[in-house]
Amino acid sequence: MVLKDIIEDVLPSIWPLVLFISVVVVSLRGTYLFTGSKKTIIYKEVLGLIFIIYILCLYHVLTYKNTGYGGVNLTPFKEMFRYTFGSDNFVKNIVGNILLFIPFGFFASYYLNTKKAWTPVIITLIVSLCAEGMQYYLGRIFDVDDIILNVLGGFLGYLIFVALSAVRSRLPKFMKSDNFLNVLVIVIIVLIVLFSMGINVFSYL
Repeated sequence: MVLKDIIEDVLPSIWPLVLFISVVVVSLRGTYLFTGSKKTIIYKEVLGLIFIIYILCLYHVLTYKNTGYGGVNLTPFKEMFRYTFGSDNFVKNIVGNILLFIPFGFFASYYLNTKKAWTPVIITLIVSLCAEGMQYYLGRIFDVDDIILNVLGGFLGYLIFVALSAVRSRLPKFMKSDNFLNVLVIVIIVLIVLFSMGINVFSYL
């Protein structure tokens, strides 16, 4: 539910930027690959585009509202325990801060191709510190609890990467090939587009 709320809250105000950046990136990258006769691995190109869109959305979530009062909390777990477990504020502030950085931990692990937890965790810590410092100067709160939750999210993203890598290593050879993954990504994209248009292909099966 919290992920759905985040998407519904952010998408209306950021979709023009996402669309514009997507067109720019796809045009430039597509032209480079086509004119340079480079081998195109579709699923890797899609992951790269998703990462760029994710960073744009993350920046927007971290900076677009609740400005003007500022403040600093340097006491670990102080803010976390203010919320009743399972309440809307708990889900939004605790679960939300974890979910926001799970993709970051995954992509950091993927692009660095590392199985060492400390690498994506430290990078997530650096980025979270930067985000909190930025929010403080924008009139929001610098909260050490947010940093703890963000790092936890980054670590969970790393665990997801490790788990998916383990699963992939056990798959049949043809399912690990670039061609299979390219087709799989294309099918998923087509299903997402059809779903966004209100067409549920599964209802016809």
